[in-house]
Amino acid sequence: MMDVNEVKEYLPQRYPFLLVDKVIELNLGESVVAVKNVTGNEPHFNGHFPSLPIMPGVLIIEAMAQAAGILGFKTLDKKPSDGSIYMFAGVDNARFKRQVVPGDQLILKAQYVSDKRGLWKFECQAYVEDQLACSATILCIDRKR
Repeated sequence: MMDVNEVKEYLPQRYPFLLVDKVIELNLGESVVAVKNVTGNEPHFNGHFPSLPIMPGVLIIEAMAQAAGILGFKTLDKKPSDGSIYMFAGVDNARFKRQVVPGDQLILKAQYVSDKRGLWKFECQAYVEDQLACSATILCIDRKR
């Protein structure tokens, strides 16, 4: 279990781009389950369908990538403060199944698939309650700052 303060130790992003509020399950080298609370005061809702606020899909993918980044950092026992950074390197097979709106809680899941020469591959999903909102294969790369 990681609260938002510990999450900030492993992710370089900050508000409004920090998209992981806490980690509720972590199995090093295997999987992570994290939470993003979606609130109506987030700045993207002012311009993204303002009369029907919907969380942009690209931010859902970013939230999944951040969860995967935490898994990678924790697995390697590294932090951004050590001079290491996990960068989003690609996304494949992204599928959106339901809208995410203010008041929803995104459950972010990432499972480690493989790593080759610093390029890590994760299978990721974002759920609202038990409904799949998005799934994608996400690639992250470990680099020195």
